Amino acid sequence: MGATLLPVTGWTLSEWRAAYASGMQPRAAIEHVLAALPASDNAWIAKATPAQIEVQLLSLQARLEVADGDLSRFPLFGVPFAAKDNIDAAGWQTTAACPAFAYEAAADATVVQRMLDAGAILIGKTNLDQFATGLNGTRSPYGAVPNTFNSRYVSGGSSSGSSSVVARGLVPVAFGTDTAGSGRVPAGFNNIVGLKPTKGWLSNAGVVPACRTLDCVSIFALTVDDAKTVAHIAGGFDAADPYSREPVPASAIMNAKPRFCIPDKLQWFGDAESARLFAAACTRLQEMGVELVPVDFAPFLELADLLYQGPFVAERVFAAEDLLADDPDAINPVVRSIMEGAEQYTAVDAFRAEYRRAELSRIINQTLKGFDALLVPTSPSIYTIEQMLADPVTLNSRFGTYTNFANFSDLCALSVPAGMRGDGLPFGITLLAPAWQDDALATFGRSWQQQQALPLGATGRILPAQSKEPVTALRDQYVRVAVVGAHLTGMPLNTQLQERNAILVERTHTSARYRLYALANTTPPKPGLVRGETGAAIELELWDVPVAAFGSFVALIPAPLGIGTLELADGRNVKGFICEPWAIAEARDITEFGGWRAYIASLQSAKA
Repeated sequence: MGATLLPVTGWTLSEWRAAYASGMQPRAAIEHVLAALPASDNAWIAKATPAQIEVQLLSLQARLEVADGDLSRFPLFGVPFAAKDNIDAAGWQTTAACPAFAYEAAADATVVQRMLDAGAILIGKTNLDQFATGLNGTRSPYGAVPNTFNSRYVSGGSSSGSSSVVARGLVPVAFGTDTAGSGRVPAGFNNIVGLKPTKGWLSNAGVVPACRTLDCVSIFALTVDDAKTVAHIAGGFDAADPYSREPVPASAIMNAKPRFCIPDKLQWFGDAESARLFAAACTRLQEMGVELVPVDFAPFLELADLLYQGPFVAERVFAAEDLLADDPDAINPVVRSIMEGAEQYTAVDAFRAEYRRAELSRIINQTLKGFDALLVPTSPSIYTIEQMLADPVTLNSRFGTYTNFANFSDLCALSVPAGMRGDGLPFGITLLAPAWQDDALATFGRSWQQQQALPLGATGRILPAQSKEPVTALRDQYVRVAVVGAHLTGMPLNTQLQERNAILVERTHTSARYRLYALANTTPPKPGLVRGETGAAIELELWDVPVAAFGSFVALIPAPLGIGTLELADGRNVKGFICEPWAIAEARDITEFGGWRAYIASLQSAKA
């Protein structure tokens, strides 16, 4: 069975892993994937040659032997992926969709190397708006990449090819880049997930810059889980990228009742279908318990305009400066006109714009305080390829209405599918939050995707059953701890977790085998959790505590409490607070309340 098991178009990462665990072999799987690729498909600029595949397979096999065949050491074992062709892969040409610019990469971009290290197989480089300048997918000498639902319409760009190959299920994940929205607009237009991480989380080493101070490597996937999995594998500090940053620990979940801000005024440019679907998405979010609050969107729009209507456009010239001077006709006319527009600005103009950017960014981040996310349409509208070619600048700029400001103001973003228009085209929404809130966005986006039950991309497949455990921090850097009492969010000792940069991962319950007691003579008041033959499911929170801080945290725990192993309602086992049985003799059994928070609330009600 194992020798004949072959991949199905549109598999998610979990399905790939399950197939390899059942005996599927990487050589047969990858050969099957490559053989199934359409012979004529301008989403690809280059497909892997047999020799390139062989080098990767031999390397993977050698590393697997060193690991004694342990597939768990390779979280992406044998998984095919693609990379936008402004991202280097050793031995492959990097074109940035400009043949005159092309060069053979001597080394892998950091994000590509980390994928290969995790066991993935690079099967191709994808098409893009030339030099990643555009949000529509038509500015390439390799051809305009069509929308996967209607070939008359644009795919979105600049990461057009990457979004297309993921939406059709040819690969489960692909890298794009995002400077002004290129990792989000194509996702929205093709019914897939687009993750634009916090700037500096994924290294830009080995990436042809568009605007180096703003660029982010982005991720396209069929599911939120898969996008976040790849982000955690490919992300992390990289000294080779001067703009790389050490990740800052942050909560992996939102508040139990999230608050989203939305623009007080929405621009649709006459597109009633997009307006209808956004209103429907807002209604569904409210049904999920989300509070939606309008905010002044003018600062966001002003900051978005700065990206192309000001001196920041000069950054676009950097990568192609020599080509622009020596052979300007080799550059797409629209892209060239954008680059040449930089000539009108002075250094004083650049600093003036930077000062205004900083002011607007501060306003935006202050606006977002008290909210879990900003909710916007991924794009206000969509156009045909013919319409885009007829008016390439005006229509392209509309696509950036709800995207251009994100990297300027140091926000992370997640674009997720949100329904199908009456014309059969997809519609997407985007959640944005301050830097390092990526995991919280992903955890909510995961719930959203499960609720919508939309098909995956253009594959026609439904979302497969997912693990109950949300994507979180890297396991070897954290210890997961269940807290049931004074360390819960809002309780007196929660600061001990916050001081150690612990991350709130999930709110859940124990199995129904525990009893909870209010311990006597404890300050602040604390409960004791004891496992027995009978009991109830007790409310708890799961926190990821950095390994380096775990010892100091445990040292603060007084008798009769300690850290043991708890069984959760879904069968998982985690470290967590337990109580020595001798202490319950003088304690009050409060199991009936189902948790410490409800018990404390009952005491406060009694006082009132």
